[in-house]
Amino acid sequence: MTAQLAPDLAKPRRNRRGMPLTERSFLTFLLLPGVILLCAVVVYPLIRSLASAFFEESLLYPGQTFVGFDNIAHAITNDFGRLVGQTLIFTVGATVGPFVLGLALALVLNQRFFGQRFLRGAFLIPWLIPGVVVSFLWSWIFDGNYGVVNGILMQLHIIDSPVAWLFDTQSAWGALIIAKTWNSFPWVMVMLLAGLQSVPGELHEAAAIDGAGTIRRFFAVTWPHISGVAGLVMLLEFIWNFQHFDTIFVMTGGGPAGTTSTFATEVYETAFTGYDLGQAGAIGLLWMLLLSILVVVYVTFSERDARKAGR
Repeated sequence: MTAQLAPDLAKPRRNRRGMPLTERSFLTFLLLPGVILLCAVVVYPLIRSLASAFFEESLLYPGQTFVGFDNIAHAITNDFGRLVGQTLIFTVGATVGPFVLGLALALVLNQRFFGQRFLRGAFLIPWLIPGVVVSFLWSWIFDGNYGVVNGILMQLHIIDSPVAWLFDTQSAWGALIIAKTWNSFPWVMVMLLAGLQSVPGELHEAAAIDGAGTIRRFFAVTWPHISGVAGLVMLLEFIWNFQHFDTIFVMTGGGPAGTTSTFATEVYETAFTGYDLGQAGAIGLLWMLLLSILVVVYVTFSERDARKAGR
């Protein structure tokens, strides 16, 4: 009986569930839905929008006519310089503001005091609110008729009559940057606070024993340890703000008289108000080329930090 079973045991058993998946097949199976969704939602609309830059195409009538680089040439010679300048005004202001405020709060919250944990959570609230809601909130605060800012300044007798902050070319940029700073600083604060947690306390103690003050310890001990994180945070903020849309669109709509218009709002206005898809595609193409430069800088910066960490 045993002799008869031995040959049967030596035979390889057939997998009743079919052939087993290899590691590559399993990874492909996991990635395929995401790749399909990415192509359908991002890649195809992006290629279709950029391709419209080479055609005369409108939302008012069907069809398209190939015009080559005419739309791109018109976008460059028309308002390209103004758009770049105004986009940079918002981008730089909305990057430096949150960084300075986030760094200051991170340094404070890195200390031990009563209510520290509560404040760490409370300061995250502006970041948790959707950007559109934040934009409507600050539109109400800066409203020329019943805004909070006008009410406080008139109570303090700083101004005699209400000021239309969002309709003044000098103050509209300030209002936009303040609103975006309030919405963005918690993220910067969290990232920098995480970096501060990695600074060895022994270095601060040694510097204090050597007679270094608070400011000297910051530049000699703290900043060298968080400079990599700080640079990455500022670069990411710059990229995000360069393509920001909702705050500008809700609060000013690119006005007054186009003085707060950026690439994001200009593409929208050209496509859905001017109904010119070809010109909107040309502006979007130039915008994407500028963003590509920033992405290359980000990748280079990240790889440099990775090499440093690997040493």
